[in-house]
Amino acid sequence: MTAFTVNGTAVTVDVPGSRRLLDVLREDLRMTGAKEGCGEGECGACSVLIDGEVVNSCLVAVGQVDGCAILTVEGLDRQGMLAPLQQAFIDHGAAQCGICTPGMLMAAHALLERNATPSHDDVREAIAGNLCRCTGYTKIIDAVLACRTHGS
Repeated sequence: MTAFTVNGTAVTVDVPGSRRLLDVLREDLRMTGAKEGCGEGECGACSVLIDGEVVNSCLVAVGQVDGCAILTVEGLDRQGMLAPLQQAFIDHGAAQCGICTPGMLMAAHALLERNATPSHDDVREAIAGNLCRCTGYTKIIDAVLACRTHGS
């Protein structure tokens, strides 16, 4: 048994501790926002925050998150409304196919949580672990920069 919180809700899962966190989130908890892109920790599509740090959930065994706080893209909304960062992605055309979007949002959210006024270079560095094959990075960076004064 592994107990942790996801988006502020306490959960306990009875699965082998070696099972990937990504699979537990998607299959057991029905939180399908995090995507499997590569399964090797190279693309960032499965990024979530564990205790405030961006991690690739495809590389984390669920047994490693016992007692941790996990934030997924589903946890970014505010009372059923999109978070300003999510809206900025829409407004700036920063999402196309949607595979990278959850991971990009999580990396950007983590950045904005620790630095409310990041520079262009700060954003580039924060999203460096996330690959986008559709939109390109300019629109994504613009969306994050648009949230500098609004929060994520």
